[in-house]
Amino acid sequence: MPAAIEIRDLTKDYEVGFWRKRKVRALDGLSLSVEPGQIFGFLGANGAGKTTTLKLLMGLIYPTSGKARILDRDIGDTSMHARIGYLPENPYFYDYLTAREFLNYCAQLFGQDSATRTRRTEELLARVNLEKESWDRQLRKFSKGMLQRVGLAQALVNDPEVVFLDEPMSGLDPVGRREVRDLIASLRTQGKTVFMCSHILSDIEVLCDNVAILKDGRLAHAGSLDELRARESALIEVIVTGADAATMSQHLESSAKVTTTTSGLRIEVADEKQVDEVIAALRKANGKLVSVQPVRQSLEELFLE
Repeated sequence: MPAAIEIRDLTKDYEVGFWRKRKVRALDGLSLSVEPGQIFGFLGANGAGKTTTLKLLMGLIYPTSGKARILDRDIGDTSMHARIGYLPENPYFYDYLTAREFLNYCAQLFGQDSATRTRRTEELLARVNLEKESWDRQLRKFSKGMLQRVGLAQALVNDPEVVFLDEPMSGLDPVGRREVRDLIASLRTQGKTVFMCSHILSDIEVLCDNVAILKDGRLAHAGSLDELRARESALIEVIVTGADAATMSQHLESSAKVTTTTSGLRIEVADEKQVDEVIAALRKANGKLVSVQPVRQSLEELFLE
């Protein structure tokens, strides 16, 4: 089965300046492959090239060089757009349309008949958890979070096979983030592919099968989170209570790191043999063992590294 999204050496240069124009490379030889049915996280700092990549894939701008395919069709083939959905980072809607009218209009663009449009509109507005009393309110009266929900609904109006989401959690409160996260997870169970840019790394960590990290327009890492975590050291964390740091340090090797926390002592050791030393020292100090677990960096720590 071909990849849902295939990117090969995609490059984009912008001209900047007025009198003396110069080229700035926003994207530099990006190559990626996203398999069908995955939720793929696309990460990077501001200006790393994430939105530029999405605009290239959507055909909103054109690459300087390189190629990309979506659903085994070149990105220049506009007929492929009937099978994909897109939520931009800062969507603009017709302010004087209601949410129901706007979704009905979007469905009409895809050639859906009146009965299908009406049913699909109501299904999607309910699915994104937009309050029913807001369905017939003009969009100019919506909050940022409400507009984000309408944007998600329009991205799904044609029942797409691949969905591109640029900062889908933007403007949402914690409850809204949880609801949208559940919605995105449900797309995977339906066999759809999701390509998602987000600054909220905890959501990426929970949702995504694979991630790619951009740095200054270049690919810094691509693969599963487990592959990314394979780079970290094999430290083990031991939490104990009822013992003071000075006593424990006296009975431990200098390589063990002892830290006082509000819940007790946190001791980092390099291997399982040192765990036995910690337990022996703890018995001498009449302390209590709370937990032993490997140290796992969060995605945020890995991203910063």
